[in-house]
Amino acid sequence: MRQLVLGRWPVLVLGVLTVLGVVALTLVPPIVSGPAAAAAVAVDGFGTNPGNLAMHVYLPDDRPVAPALVVALHGCTQSADDYLTHSGWRELADRDGFVLVLPEQKIANNLNRCFNWFEENDIRRGSGEALSVIQMVDAARSAYGLDPARVFVTGLSAGGAMTAVLLATYPDVFAAGAVLAAVPFGCATSLTAAFDCMDHGSDRTPSQWAQQVRAAFPGYSGPYPRVAVWHGTADGTVSPVNAAESRDQWAGVHGLSPLPTSTKVLPGSDPRGTVQEVYADASGRPIVEVYWVEGMTHGAPVDPGSGVTECGATGAYFLDTICSSYYTARFWGLDG
Repeated sequence: MRQLVLGRWPVLVLGVLTVLGVVALTLVPPIVSGPAAAAAVAVDGFGTNPGNLAMHVYLPDDRPVAPALVVALHGCTQSADDYLTHSGWRELADRDGFVLVLPEQKIANNLNRCFNWFEENDIRRGSGEALSVIQMVDAARSAYGLDPARVFVTGLSAGGAMTAVLLATYPDVFAAGAVLAAVPFGCATSLTAAFDCMDHGSDRTPSQWAQQVRAAFPGYSGPYPRVAVWHGTADGTVSPVNAAESRDQWAGVHGLSPLPTSTKVLPGSDPRGTVQEVYADASGRPIVEVYWVEGMTHGAPVDPGSGVTECGATGAYFLDTICSSYYTARFWGLDG
């Protein structure tokens, strides 16, 4: 997703190369378990890797038998280690004992390290970058004895758009996901359409958005993932209308009312707060949640500190408002 503007061209696939937080990590031929390090470990040999992505794994020191897995996708100009350092997911993994897989885009694929969320070959089931991420999930699941029913995915901006791709194309793999400052699945399959989508959204009905998801895996009759959507109300890079359209997409997939079943304001480091909308099923279980972070621009909400609801570190596109990772993990049931 566009994260920096140079002249009139967004840093999406064009412009100068600006890479944030790049850390050299030692490659290891197989996936190996063991004590967790402060940083993620780069992994090679996880599959055919048709999307030519890099894989990084973070293992907490203490984890249960059959732990959960969270796949976390960085935004443009970022690295896997940058996302691990700032997003808050490392602290939560240490606290709750789940494994983190952090895919990383390569400059050879995209000069600005954006996941190619609008390239048709990369967003189809069984193809490109989407399949590379699934091969990482399969390799980690085999190596660490993960619980296949507790696999989740989240991402920021371009990583959030790729999260929507993975939720739509592999609903049989992911139990739930979280889309941060991004767009709904199927809003663009070209660069020009991607700009339009980010700037203005793509006005469709909930049933039309839902059909985009169903068409990504024809014949699938199983359950679809639960989804959280996070967006800043002052985001000038990706229009907040995209959050409403993502909500419509997943509420439509689940056959939910377009009206929230509950709404409340969550406190955070910013006194303006965050409006949480919950869309529950007939049993009262939250299926879709939307978080409108009041006054926040483009980025992932974090709230540095040692409190229960606090996590993350501020940085470029990691904004001190509220710990989105904490509330997402709670929505998924990872807090125990």
